[in-house]
Amino acid sequence: MQLKRVVVTGLGAVTPLGNNVNDYWSNLINGVSGAAIITRFDASKFKTRFACEVKGFNPEDYFDKKEARRVDAFTHYGMAAAVQAIADSGFDKEGIDKNEIGVIWGSGIGGLDTFQTETFGFAKGDGTPRFNPFFIPKMIADICSGHISIRFGLRGPNFTTVAACASSTNALIDAFNYIRMGKANAIVTGGSEAAINESGIGGFNACQAMSTNNESFATASRPYDATRDGFVLGEGGASLILEELEHALNRGAKIYAEVIGGGMSGDAYHITAPHPDGLGATLVMQRALKDAGISANDIDYINTHGTSTPLGDGAELKAIANVFGDNAFKMNISATKSMTGHLLGAAGAVEAIATVLAIKNDIIPPTINHTTVDPTIDPRFNLTLNKMQKRTVNVAISNTFGFGGHNAAVIVKKFKQ
Repeated sequence: MQLKRVVVTGLGAVTPLGNNVNDYWSNLINGVSGAAIITRFDASKFKTRFACEVKGFNPEDYFDKKEARRVDAFTHYGMAAAVQAIADSGFDKEGIDKNEIGVIWGSGIGGLDTFQTETFGFAKGDGTPRFNPFFIPKMIADICSGHISIRFGLRGPNFTTVAACASSTNALIDAFNYIRMGKANAIVTGGSEAAINESGIGGFNACQAMSTNNESFATASRPYDATRDGFVLGEGGASLILEELEHALNRGAKIYAEVIGGGMSGDAYHITAPHPDGLGATLVMQRALKDAGISANDIDYINTHGTSTPLGDGAELKAIANVFGDNAFKMNISATKSMTGHLLGAAGAVEAIATVLAIKNDIIPPTINHTTVDPTIDPRFNLTLNKMQKRTVNVAISNTFGFGGHNAAVIVKKFKQ
């Protein structure tokens, strides 16, 4: 089979750094922290009292008031990102065959806020089951892709991938594969998550996965720093329009970048901890390179998973050294979670946009909040510390790894016809 080429023709984002792509990118390259004291609920008794919340977002900008009450916040964020991306791509115009456009979304948890609200309500009652009739349709992780499909009349492939923090990178790879195999002309892909509530914060605290640095919350997400103590929870959504090249050219679409490969692997090691030698991370990057048909020396930039956990950051850098050899110290590496926090199932899509824009603009967003050198990290790595760097970025990888040992990596490059 002659595989088709796949390009990115639209972007949309709702993030802790801004509720559109321009604001997100501007704050990203300027090293702005999205972390602040939690406003959604009283977190004073929790071990972690801060997070990277979405700020100033109004769901009624994207839903009418009645409909907004019938969907969870993760769908609010996902729909907003998809609306932006579709408008950016021009798919909201006439003459597009919507039977050949699909929606492949990612979410690690789905409607956690809805689940919490309904179960808390039942627990506080007299035992009589009084549940919202939209409880299940609001909660299920696949519902955002359904809403996007219904809103825009998109009848192509439609499903949601669930692979913890690798969910939306898996969605991107699936979308890429469906298009290059000729099963769709375009896919609205991406991911969304909204887990900043009592259950989300309490649950991740119980896992001992999150930072508890309440005194220095703005700088608590500090990948590669010797004092890092866990990730900072984020929320939001991001969407990319992936499109078959000839289809995009025929309609005169603008093209941000080309997707050229993807890889997936399992750690087969532990439910929450990464393989200490980065075995699964090594495999996923090797597979992505093989799928793209390029060598390790072709990569200019890696947007790492880089969560700011003591184990995870080091394991990923070991894997990068294993895969890239000398080029590991020539390329740029950065962890944008230092600014956005960890968006869980939406992380891959949010970071894929950062990777695409790094290629488009030849700018590497920084890894902020680094002050203390970790002696276990090879000083030859260019971790793009604290300040963005300008360089030509022809090819880049975005990595995501999730609880359960789920790993996914996607490779994008500058578009050349």
